[in-house]
Amino acid sequence: MMTRSGAPYHELLSDENASLLQILAKTSGETGDEFFRALVRELASTLNTCGALVADYLPDTATLRPRAYWLSGQWVEPVPYEVAGTPCEGVIRSGRLFQIPDRVIDHYPKNPFLREYDLVSYTGMPFKDAAGRIIGHLAVLDTKPVPDEARYRALFEIFGTRAAAEMARLQAEEALRGREEQLRQLVEGALDAIIEFDEQYRIRFANPSARSLFAGDREAPVAAALRDWLSDDSLRLLRDTITRLSAVRGQRQSWVGRRLKGLRPGGKPFDIEATLSQALRHGQLFHTLILRDAEALSRAERQIDRLQRQTDSLRDELSALQGGGHIIGSSLPFRAALGQVTQVAPTDATVLLLGETGSGKEVFARAIHQTSPRAARPLVAVNCAAIPRDLVESEFFGHARGAFTGATDRRDGRFLRADGGTIFLDEVGELPLEVQAKLLRVLQEGEFEPVGGARPLRVDVRVIAASNRRLVEEVQGGRFREDLYYRLSAFPIEVPPLRERGADILLLAEHFAERAAARFGRPPRPIDPQHANRLLRHRWPGNVRELQNIIEHAVITSQDGVLRPEVSVHAVATADAPHPRPLVSPILTALELRDLQRQNILRALAASAGRVSGPQGAAVRLGLQASTLRSQMKALGIALS
Repeated sequence: MMTRSGAPYHELLSDENASLLQILAKTSGETGDEFFRALVRELASTLNTCGALVADYLPDTATLRPRAYWLSGQWVEPVPYEVAGTPCEGVIRSGRLFQIPDRVIDHYPKNPFLREYDLVSYTGMPFKDAAGRIIGHLAVLDTKPVPDEARYRALFEIFGTRAAAEMARLQAEEALRGREEQLRQLVEGALDAIIEFDEQYRIRFANPSARSLFAGDREAPVAAALRDWLSDDSLRLLRDTITRLSAVRGQRQSWVGRRLKGLRPGGKPFDIEATLSQALRHGQLFHTLILRDAEALSRAERQIDRLQRQTDSLRDELSALQGGGHIIGSSLPFRAALGQVTQVAPTDATVLLLGETGSGKEVFARAIHQTSPRAARPLVAVNCAAIPRDLVESEFFGHARGAFTGATDRRDGRFLRADGGTIFLDEVGELPLEVQAKLLRVLQEGEFEPVGGARPLRVDVRVIAASNRRLVEEVQGGRFREDLYYRLSAFPIEVPPLRERGADILLLAEHFAERAAARFGRPPRPIDPQHANRLLRHRWPGNVRELQNIIEHAVITSQDGVLRPEVSVHAVATADAPHPRPLVSPILTALELRDLQRQNILRALAASAGRVSGPQGAAVRLGLQASTLRSQMKALGIALS
């Protein structure tokens, strides 16, 4: 694609963006090991080195297992090797980018591999999972010195970011397959009879215990109708139970008891004790019956429920890594926000996420929860703006039976469901003032009273709130409680808008394109360079959600093997308008780190009305001793007015 001046469009992009477009174009149709083979060859070509490799890290044996190893124009056999005594040791030990630009053999004189290939230089970086554990690494090697400069490392890290995302996705897939196999073996080997059937009461699955229970020594066909195994009265009872179960919002399971009659060959009836559950998959409703005596049933249910939750969690994680909720980006403002996530996640501090609609605040909330000590407990998300005003209190805190007209049963609220975990209050600025008072009590005392309840309930819940409003202005206008604002903003994080994230836009676009192609049954396709340039210049009033919609539309309408995402001409920055921040090296200078620290302390002081110590002071919000904070303020030149 050419400009009017005759220059290729990709030459108008920065070197980093052009390299990113190359990666998108040359690896978009590959996944797994084929993706890594394409990536390392492209990496070696881009950096003009003789070799590159990507490998999994196995911490139990301190070894690296190559997935793709390209060296001197040929593939090296992917044999696992110990980290000790190799340049890769520097990456694993430091946990960050590690480079020896010249005379690498002087550092590892006993390494025969370096001598065999006359290798002179080495650059490597680690891949980490959400918990900060190293899961793999990427490296380039060369027979000549490499430039010890930021641009070289920035290009290398672009490839590393893309490779890390694919490796995390593959490892999540492998964990999911292992969990599903464990679940399958448990169900197949369970003593309890387990039957799954659809809305037409056709049996879709029956484990060996179920086939034995109903058919004796003969195997019942998997596609058998449920009427072949249950009496007519039992079928009617089951239909009534399903109707009641579907009518209760949020309920997925019902105890049937010893009220069903099974039919063995010849029509001989027998009593069944059963539990019924239902689940919606791919738009179709499926039901599961677990049959046996109460004691055995209880044991099997606990095991299956635990494994199913773990499987669902891994499935959600895999979906997120494929672009549904994974944190993608390496721009400076985005890394600054992620640094704050890393600081606050291990604590129980209340977090306030601020940013425009569609900028990804819920993704940040999920990241904080998943990297916190509460990760194994529920994360309950609530869109405060979507709940009718009259029902907010009941949704939050539940209600007792008969608390109001229509309250025929007791109902647990969102806070009780989040007990032990995290609750995410999106658009918290929309809450009515009367509910704000009860929310403040939960934050201060950890207890609340359900609507119509006779006694308070205690919960242990971490609160993450988010708002696209300026809550300080809402407080000044009397629409938001000041005391609640200070409670919620114990640790504020600004989520940057997409237009300030530079080449992150192209990383996100590629993920959305891959995800949409898989969902719509289309082959993966690269983004046209001219349209990629427009994406970088777009103002993005709708942020990440707008980008996702535009990319999905491009995937659907593409007809010639290239994606041409269309953005509004009026929303593209002109020559006089500010352009997005470019992709920069993720290694911060000492001056940048000092500025980030200073800005973070200033935000904490502003939220604390200038107080350093005390329960509402900035030191508590930052997780520091007051004396430590004062020392840092003095070093950074921050004086209290």
